[in-house]
Amino acid sequence: MSTLHEVLGTSELVRRAHAFAKSAHEGQLRKSGDPYFVHCVGVAESVALWNLDEESIAAALLHDVVEDTKYTREDVEQEFGKGVAFLVEGLTKLEKVQYRGIESEAESLRKMLLAMVEDPRVIIIKLADRYHNMRTVQHLSLERQKTFAKESIDIFAPIAYRLGMNELKGEIEDISFPYAYPEEHEWLIATFKSLYEERKNYLRRVTTILKNECTSSGVTVLEVQKRAKHHYSLYKKLLKYSMNQDKIYDLVALRIIVPQVGDCYAALGALHKLWKPLPGRIKDYIAMPKVNGYQSLHTTVFCLDNRIVEFQIRTPEMHALAENGVAAHWLYKEHTAQSDSVSAAKARFGESERQWMERLRNWQEHFSASQDFLDSLKNDVLSDQIYVFTPKGDVIELPEGSTPLDFAYKIHSEVGNMYAGAKVDGRIVSLDYVLKTGEIVEVLTQKNKKPSHDWLHAVHTSFARKKVRHELNMRDQKERVISFRALELIVTVENRVGMLRDTTAILSAHDCDIQKVTSGVTSDKFATISFLCNFRGRGIPSALIIALKKIRGVREVEYKTGS
Repeated sequence: MSTLHEVLGTSELVRRAHAFAKSAHEGQLRKSGDPYFVHCVGVAESVALWNLDEESIAAALLHDVVEDTKYTREDVEQEFGKGVAFLVEGLTKLEKVQYRGIESEAESLRKMLLAMVEDPRVIIIKLADRYHNMRTVQHLSLERQKTFAKESIDIFAPIAYRLGMNELKGEIEDISFPYAYPEEHEWLIATFKSLYEERKNYLRRVTTILKNECTSSGVTVLEVQKRAKHHYSLYKKLLKYSMNQDKIYDLVALRIIVPQVGDCYAALGALHKLWKPLPGRIKDYIAMPKVNGYQSLHTTVFCLDNRIVEFQIRTPEMHALAENGVAAHWLYKEHTAQSDSVSAAKARFGESERQWMERLRNWQEHFSASQDFLDSLKNDVLSDQIYVFTPKGDVIELPEGSTPLDFAYKIHSEVGNMYAGAKVDGRIVSLDYVLKTGEIVEVLTQKNKKPSHDWLHAVHTSFARKKVRHELNMRDQKERVISFRALELIVTVENRVGMLRDTTAILSAHDCDIQKVTSGVTSDKFATISFLCNFRGRGIPSALIIALKKIRGVREVEYKTGS
């Protein structure tokens, strides 16, 4: 980790950016009353701590210069080069659209995601900006505090998670929690404060026993950390378990840091020698990393005094990636002497990250309507994820709550359209079965199978729902085209005011699309009205004829239908 002070001592580029930004914002104040430049320094400090390159740190210092001062993008490029100017321009674009209504929110988020795909440094600096702004949110109005906090929880924290920046995600959520949901936050703090302290004392005893066992087993342990669950994460987990506190096993968990990958599995063995694991609670994210590159071994055991405790086991490199995610690339970029396992993990993470960003680019093109885009972003892209397998062993990532039908549409639209059933771990499941991490899903298809309206109640993801609706609309349009026939009507009527209005109303009520209307007078008392229509239905339009004859003044109805 590097501090901004340390970087200023070694980087001439950052020193110049610091002086330029300080001069540019001279006299500007934030709502807190602090000089505006304090915010620029705060953002740059985070970027420096995450070990990003000097261009990123310079851009963090300058990120509001184009938006809030007399200087332009061209001025920044002339002073600091194209790389810094590109980052500042990307950040400026994100600032221009404020969150006011669905349309502007969707536009701003779309820009943010595309900027992230173009260069992850833009969104990392933006996350630092949001993180620092949330720390002074108390100076905004109550309404703006709540809006700002909910945006942070719903959008910025999940983006941090998807970039592997788990610690930042937790901090953004915890800062935002009391402003977004004040009553829930107050209840949680009052309920769990004493439990946190008691659990920490308990884990001190567990740590001593664990270290002794690892030493006797020949396992080198670099560090054992006590990890308290973030408040908002705890609240979400309580909601999942109907607020049952007894279901929370990781209120305070233990994290074991060991030198090498092999030591992770050796430490797991020593741990299970001491205490029995809970069935189904061992997760190997080293062999199968999460989509954001996260790697660790997880296990939950019946620990000291038969209490249930969760453990994580990882190497220092895994820990750096777990805490800082994509930002950790810059940390290890210059350390070329690292072991092959670190290089492999870094390469795997980079590939996973690139694949997700490419999917992000392709995904957003499917949603032109603002509300559909926002719904899918929050429900499909930024929600909690599960990981299931195809029969060939490929990992498929889906939002939590997904069904086999969502799985089918994730594989391919045509697989979804031909869905005839599914097997999960070898057994047939219902259409609305909720998938869980680790399950093997096999989709059964039928060539002539088509989506039905019931499928709309069985899908969870916005993407699958959009595909089902598209197929249903296409089918309905086709049926409408096929079922319309030409219909010619000649209606003999008494001359009276309102006759044309009454007859056309009946035609419309019976699915007649009127193409042409002509009239003729047969005498002072009677007239004829001829209609050329497209009629939806099969056979003789008996109900229509009867309805027309019931109109006051209608004497005769003649008709002729086309094929």
